[in-house]
Amino acid sequence: MADLLQKLTLEEKIRLLSAENIWETLAIERVGIPSLKVTDGPNGARGGSFFDGTTAACFPACVSLAATFNRSLSYQVGKAIGEEAITKGAYLLLGPTVCCHRSPLGGRNFEAFSEDPYLSGALASEYVKGLQRENRVAAAVKHFLANEQDTRRFSVNEKISDRALREIYLKPFEIVAKEADPWSFMSSYPKINGKHVDAQSKFLIDILRNEWNYEGLVMSDWGATSCAESVRYGLDWEMPGPPRQRTLENVQTALKAGEIKESDIDTRVLATLNLLKKVGKFDDRRVTPEEKAIDRLDHRSLIRKAGSEGLVLLKNEGSILPIDTKKTKKIALLGPLAKYAAAHGGGSASLNCHYKVTPYDAVAERLGNDVEITHSKGAHIFRVYPDVEAGCSNSRGNPGFLAEYFMDLEPSTSPFRSEEFPRGSFTTLMNTHVTGCKTVRFSTIYRPPVSGNHYISFSGLGPSKLFINDTLVAEQREPIKDAMGFFLGVQDEVRIQYDFDSSKEYSIVAETHPSPYSNAELYLMENQCSIHLGLIEQAEMEQDVLSEAVDLAGKADIAIVFVGNTTQWETEGQDLSSMTLPADGSQDKLVASVVAANPNTIVVNTTGVPVELPWLESVPALIQAWYAGQETGNAILDVLLGEVCPSGKLPISWPKKYEHTGCYGNFGLDSFESRSVEYVEGVFVGYRWFDKMWGGEKEVRFPFGYGLSYTQFELSSAKLAGSISEDANAGVNVTLKLKNIGTVAGAETVQVYVEPPVVRGTDRPVKTLVGFAKVELQPGEEQEVDVEFKRDGAAFWDEKQSRWKISKGIHAVLVATSSDPKDVKARLEIAVEGDFLFSP
Repeated sequence: MADLLQKLTLEEKIRLLSAENIWETLAIERVGIPSLKVTDGPNGARGGSFFDGTTAACFPACVSLAATFNRSLSYQVGKAIGEEAITKGAYLLLGPTVCCHRSPLGGRNFEAFSEDPYLSGALASEYVKGLQRENRVAAAVKHFLANEQDTRRFSVNEKISDRALREIYLKPFEIVAKEADPWSFMSSYPKINGKHVDAQSKFLIDILRNEWNYEGLVMSDWGATSCAESVRYGLDWEMPGPPRQRTLENVQTALKAGEIKESDIDTRVLATLNLLKKVGKFDDRRVTPEEKAIDRLDHRSLIRKAGSEGLVLLKNEGSILPIDTKKTKKIALLGPLAKYAAAHGGGSASLNCHYKVTPYDAVAERLGNDVEITHSKGAHIFRVYPDVEAGCSNSRGNPGFLAEYFMDLEPSTSPFRSEEFPRGSFTTLMNTHVTGCKTVRFSTIYRPPVSGNHYISFSGLGPSKLFINDTLVAEQREPIKDAMGFFLGVQDEVRIQYDFDSSKEYSIVAETHPSPYSNAELYLMENQCSIHLGLIEQAEMEQDVLSEAVDLAGKADIAIVFVGNTTQWETEGQDLSSMTLPADGSQDKLVASVVAANPNTIVVNTTGVPVELPWLESVPALIQAWYAGQETGNAILDVLLGEVCPSGKLPISWPKKYEHTGCYGNFGLDSFESRSVEYVEGVFVGYRWFDKMWGGEKEVRFPFGYGLSYTQFELSSAKLAGSISEDANAGVNVTLKLKNIGTVAGAETVQVYVEPPVVRGTDRPVKTLVGFAKVELQPGEEQEVDVEFKRDGAAFWDEKQSRWKISKGIHAVLVATSSDPKDVKARLEIAVEGDFLFSP
């Protein structure tokens, strides 16, 4: 690659410092340098369209994958998503996301693995290995670094101690960098201690490359390039293109001023060339193929298996689960998510699934011939009204809407481009065909399926008007307050009612202009056009669905209530405002009312975060379903029926209330008015915080690593060998015997924690996860289990020495099935004769 680098002119090298467009890097045909297409991940390969693109397989979200505690499964998912990426013509996947869950209100927590850096790093490493080694598709491990909150993520300054950075936030990236050799990293938006990641040498140069010996490429998050000087500080690509910071003029100015050297540019370009070679773009993959929708049976099976294995059984009083279908003749499927397939969260992780199986679909298909099934949604949880779709056809006679793009402020001339959309929303963001448009006309002919004074919602990114039969019925005079919120479907809207007659047709036209500035604090949102038009029929909105659900529950043998979040509530771009289920207490009221009517009530919660459970004591069974991918309905039913024995474990701590967490008052929307947030809890994140709260009011609801089964296990004969020493290759090996003493096949996850000695003047967590092993056993089967860890697991970061430190004294090695002290099955000890330090 060095020879190819020498053939490039300085101008060509500068052009290679940034992408050509939203998803593709620049090609230099003169010397045979091809373009590379990237695609969003990490729970699927979406392709080039943010909305309504080529269909793709949707895998479980990373938090769901983390709940499996299954390294092999994570590898298989990574491998399959690599195969998916190739069908979209992409050879770099933007994922996995390995930022730790700092708060239960993180809007994007579902997209990352866990609160624990070791679990995150271990599973992400397997994901990356599967993605890269089988398919030659590069991973872009993200977001490096400290992208734990979405509130003001483009401008927030995060104050984080070096110790917290090393022990919590850098650790999963370090594990992945050293164990999986990812071919690329993605940098993050926030400032850390006053400077963006790419505006200082500490992270991309000193730590990532010099300490960890990372040799791959680093790209920016979209719009997260600080300045031309980032070339010096280790950022290889500015994404997306065309460049905003790394223009030819800006880079040449930086060169003349001595802020960067041409050798810096050469280093950045060489990283690009090396990546292109690794993914095969110089040989058999020079041309980017057309996107294809390939629905593979093996991917379907894997998604279903991973989804069911990630489900966590949190309560099963009286062994109400699994459902005995021989005794059950009538089931009420209730709740707003019963007919909603919660395959994924909102934002970059969303995609156009090949298909989605709702819980209702799964139950009806498998049990419909033998069991009477009733249904009611029981609660309305609209954050925005759903896109109008039914009854719409555009002027070309096709279903949906027509968007016409004009270069003038008044749409009097012919549009320079027209595009069709299946429903009442569109955006120009990431649409390279309509750059520079001044007006968009978005229209349909609406034939109401039913008559009624229907509810309409309307909003635009910029100033917008809505006409029905040429009459202005709604107007938004100013740009939307939150541009990113609008883009992700969580915006404020103008709401009206309109009296429709099903025997008539109506011309609906929306006109919008670009927003001249970005209220998202992200330049990518500037001069973009978007419209959202939602509609709910009067009968649906005004129906007393709660009473209906309670009535059906009372007449059923079993009631199953499906509650949780949708992509409108849990999404990239906005953190959650509380731990309560949306909206306005309606779902909590539904559960409480249903269980009062039928004590045989099972609750299935679908969120990527823990939520308050005010009804928990009265409900006999609770399952946490996460976002389980396109097979979510089948995955849930597999566990409900006992076709899959639940084996998921919580990869997070589940607080009773947000106020009980260590970051309370110093996260996300708590600090919205400030552009600064302090990581006040330091290293005490998740179970490290709650370990200090046992026996008190703030004791955790469900501990990290917790999960029930339909069978029972016995752990015995635990012993250890080895040592914690200055020898980097030395390790501690924990062995034990695990036996399934129940009546059905199942799997147990053995967790190993290290409890350090108490040292005056050093405040350390009670214990730290250092290893785990998941074992599947038949009834009566016994197996020996080995778990190994090295000195890293027992170390803490000494800020005075800027090195890792092991303390003298007795280190307890805890063998457990969760982080709850009551679930410790064996306590072993190992002595360290003296303090010692070691370098990263």
